[in-house]
Amino acid sequence: MNLLHKKDERIASMQHFKNVSISALIALTSMAAFGPVAVAQDQSASSENQAAQAAEPPARTIQEVLDAVRAERRAVSEANRERESRFRREETNQQAELNRLEGEVADAEDEASRLEALRNQLDRELEELRAQLAERQGEFGELFGVARAAAADLNEQLNDSLISTQFPNRGEVLTRMARASSLPTIEELEALWYTMLQEAGEQGKVVRYDAPVITGDNRSDSETVVRIGSFSAFTDDGFLIPREGTLRYLVRQPAGGAVGAAGDVFDHDGQGVVEGLIDPSLGTLLGLVVETPTFGERVAQGGGIGYAIIVVATFGVLLALYRWAMLIGVERKVSAQRKSSTPSADNPLGRVMIAYNDNKGSDLETLQMRLDDAVLKELPKLESGLNVVKVLAAVAPLMGLLGTVIGMIVTFQAITLFGTGDPKLMAGGISQALVTTVQGLMAAIPLLLLHAFASGASRRVSQILEEQSVSLVAESAEKAA
Repeated sequence: MNLLHKKDERIASMQHFKNVSISALIALTSMAAFGPVAVAQDQSASSENQAAQAAEPPARTIQEVLDAVRAERRAVSEANRERESRFRREETNQQAELNRLEGEVADAEDEASRLEALRNQLDRELEELRAQLAERQGEFGELFGVARAAAADLNEQLNDSLISTQFPNRGEVLTRMARASSLPTIEELEALWYTMLQEAGEQGKVVRYDAPVITGDNRSDSETVVRIGSFSAFTDDGFLIPREGTLRYLVRQPAGGAVGAAGDVFDHDGQGVVEGLIDPSLGTLLGLVVETPTFGERVAQGGGIGYAIIVVATFGVLLALYRWAMLIGVERKVSAQRKSSTPSADNPLGRVMIAYNDNKGSDLETLQMRLDDAVLKELPKLESGLNVVKVLAAVAPLMGLLGTVIGMIVTFQAITLFGTGDPKLMAGGISQALVTTVQGLMAAIPLLLLHAFASGASRRVSQILEEQSVSLVAESAEKAA
């Protein structure tokens, strides 16, 4: 289009030049026709003026002037003819150039028409090809979506799989498929189903292989590993968990003989059957073992209040057990004394009987008072320490409640300083609150039970003493009657 525009401009310029040339030619022709007359008239007027002013005869004759005018006229005519001839030649050349340019314009217009038709044809062919491509991509587009989703899921599974520690870099093709914006190739689809089959097949195998293992001091060593499917992996030193494509020892190994069972499987020579442990949760249970605090860590979470509760509980339990054991011994001695008529000073009933023998000759009222006094002397010995145990049983849960309040204060302080974005910042206060509550209850429950047992033994002995005291008084009254 630009070429056509430029050619139109050139044609317009040539036409304008042609018109100007013709106008100039007409003007020059007129000047050539009337020029000699004007010259002759000017010369005649000049001669007349000179004759009138000077009254002198002219320097030339009329014939000479006429000859000069004719000669000049012929020269002007020849010049005009030459100029006209030059203009005509130029006009012919311009017309030829114009014809040439018009031919080029016509050729350009024809070429533009041809190209426009070709472009329209190519556009129609492109639309047909696009429609054909969309039709053929219909099923492949659905396949592409399924393949991307499957590749992403499988890649995520492989990242945390024990099998990947034996076969590293399996997920590179899957990562490209999951992030690709084009249709997967045949090679990528084959890699997808091959990886699926490999993962499924390896889950049913027990294999032994060498792999890098991160030890407790963050040092990587190549060790022989036994892998049971995708469930558990261990060495002769303990269980392993996958982390970022590598194996790492558990910070805390499971108890209850699990490590020993893993060692038996590790040392198995393939003959016979050996018992072992696996993690059916694919590492979740082993991870909980690491995260679960020990008894000492639980106690430490209670802080100072927790340790104080433990001290109170320990002292109370020991005191209660001591008093219960003493009372059981006293109860046995009292039971034996009831079967014997000879009093002994090593038990409360024997001492009451001694007081009866010492006051046997007194009147009944005095005898009864002496026996009551002997019984009352024995009761404080029987109930010694039991009130302390009872008080400690009541104080322990109160101390736990105190720890709960302190823990909640710590939690609220953490929330005030750091907000609620990170739960770990509040975990310390909450742990102290809950642990101290549990410690207080765990201390109070056995103290209450031991107090009840010891108090029961004390009451039984006291009841026996009272019954025997009343029986001795009644026996004396019968003898006096």
